[in-house]
Amino acid sequence: MGVKERREREKVALREDILDAARDLFIKEGYESLSMRRIAEKIEYSPTTIYLYFRDKDDLIRQVCQETFSMLIQTLKSLHLDFGNPVEGLREAGYAYIRFGLEHPDHYRAAFMMPHCNADPSKWPTPEEIENSAGMQCYHSVRMRVAECIRLGLFKPVDVEAASQAIWANVHGITSLLINDKLFPWADRETLIRTSVDTMLDGLLAAPARSTASG
Repeated sequence: MGVKERREREKVALREDILDAARDLFIKEGYESLSMRRIAEKIEYSPTTIYLYFRDKDDLIRQVCQETFSMLIQTLKSLHLDFGNPVEGLREAGYAYIRFGLEHPDHYRAAFMMPHCNADPSKWPTPEEIENSAGMQCYHSVRMRVAECIRLGLFKPVDVEAASQAIWANVHGITSLLINDKLFPWADRETLIRTSVDTMLDGLLAAPARSTASG
């Protein structure tokens, strides 16, 4: 390995160390208490080094979340879902979403369960940045399938946005509860995952058309 390749690998490794440290501190201490100095102390580098990789704390937190969303997107892509059957595609994606959160609880907590919005609205991401984010890519993949289910008459003629957000709220809710509440006597995990997703989607299914008997 040449010097250039080794340096690039070291840069990538250091960036991951920064993200890991930020995620850990973010979960333990919250947004307000998190600082570049605390992260630097944790990885034993100077704060100046972190600023070579991230513009500020908000940029760092966004990258922590972006990493999780990107991992989730890759997980969903790996399913090779059948686009010819959007209901079953949504079903499998729902199962996979919950399993992903349970397999990566710290990533999930940081991206979905922690308040991470700067109090200063001028530092919030722009609507364009939000629209182009990996998180919105995840949402749009769900929305696309919901819209297709409605168009094909597989779902009731419900509002696309409301149905898409209800599906996300359902899978997020069960994922968050399973991550946070270890003492509750949960049912078999796989049975609970499937029951939760199936109950939500089956409630959206259009009623089968009735055939009229002749004579």
